[in-house]
Amino acid sequence: MRTKSLKKNTINVVTLGCSKNVYDSEVLMGQLKANGKTVTHEAPEKEEGNIIVINTCGFIDNAKEESINTILNYAQKKEDGLVDKVFVTGCLSERYKPDLQKEIPNIDQFFGTTELPQLLKALGADYKHELLGERVTTTPKNYAYLKIAEGCDRPCSFCAIPIMRGKHVSQPIEKLVAEAKGLAQNGVKELILIAQDLTYYGLDLYKKRNLAELLEKLAAIDGIEWIRLHYAFPTGFPMDVLDLMKKEPKICNYLDIPLQHISDKILKSMKRGTTYDKTTQLIKDFRERVPDMAIRTTLIVGYPGETEEDFQILKDWVQDMRFERLGCFTYSHEENTGAYELVDDVPDDIKQERANEIMEIQSQISWELNQEKIGQTYKCIIDRKEGGHFVGRTEFDSPDVDNEVLIDASQYYLKTGDFAQIKIIDATEFDLYGEPVKK
Repeated sequence: MRTKSLKKNTINVVTLGCSKNVYDSEVLMGQLKANGKTVTHEAPEKEEGNIIVINTCGFIDNAKEESINTILNYAQKKEDGLVDKVFVTGCLSERYKPDLQKEIPNIDQFFGTTELPQLLKALGADYKHELLGERVTTTPKNYAYLKIAEGCDRPCSFCAIPIMRGKHVSQPIEKLVAEAKGLAQNGVKELILIAQDLTYYGLDLYKKRNLAELLEKLAAIDGIEWIRLHYAFPTGFPMDVLDLMKKEPKICNYLDIPLQHISDKILKSMKRGTTYDKTTQLIKDFRERVPDMAIRTTLIVGYPGETEEDFQILKDWVQDMRFERLGCFTYSHEENTGAYELVDDVPDDIKQERANEIMEIQSQISWELNQEKIGQTYKCIIDRKEGGHFVGRTEFDSPDVDNEVLIDASQYYLKTGDFAQIKIIDATEFDLYGEPVKK
């Protein structure tokens, strides 16, 4: 016998995948709230409501698997009468809608990444154009993501993002400034700029790379104290951004620039438009212009045709470059990408071994760099209290992916959302331990 859920007319939004999906969910929730709807985000089971919206990720195998498992879980809950309706949106839905409709027929509707008005209509809401940048933030109150562009024009052979997100479209500076001002008025102190490719920003609207001008305008906003840059591309990087980073204290000395590989053979097959020498010189230029800059990168191992020699080149380069932050993925063979025509010839166990080797090298580098921080004092933002610690970050660390600064909550009291001067007293590979500096 089916039983109706208790929490009537409540929409629970479940977000999977990257920060760009988080942003999209926040916009969706802002629209729903403006329509008078009751909305929750990833509510616990007892409070999750009778209508579910799953914002999926379709980037690589692991992410797709998590998305499909989540859809199946809620499809079963609907079958059991625990929820009334289930809607699916986001990248997986954009990419595989016909297959999903066929395989999981009891989902009410599937929507692509550009179908927000249609999704709202299905939820009994109207798309309100006047809600410029208004959204329900789901991050801690002190930071928020600011999506400055959608889509990507790069031809990278391994990547399905252009299939799911379309061509690069920059948001106008005035729209982004208005959105950032609204966030600042709500207590946001740190803006994390995101896009598939920050370096391309402005080319479509202003016929030039215009990230520096946007940053200047954002830095002028009262209340914003940190601006952080995520997802740059190694070709065509606007170097005036580095000059601004050096002179403008609000722009964090931090850059997330996924480089993917360094072997010339693999870079060429990946269609990255760069070489070993050019990439190495770019990193050197970054460090010369902004000497205390933290560079985060991500790499892919196990790409088709990656030999032991290619992998050795990558390992040696990681050792030489000593990136402050680094993540490593195993190659995922994605339909309709350029690389899908190649033979996926590196066995899964070898891919995983290679990823582990890279992360072992990086772990040692990170430990050595963190040891150098002991005794130094840093301005930190306090994100939350967790267990026995207040958890903060330096300007060199982004939420969820980088180092955290842990402060003993039994000895010290700090206010979440505030900045504090923290002296580092100990360090591991990926965490720092500190104590507040007495004023």
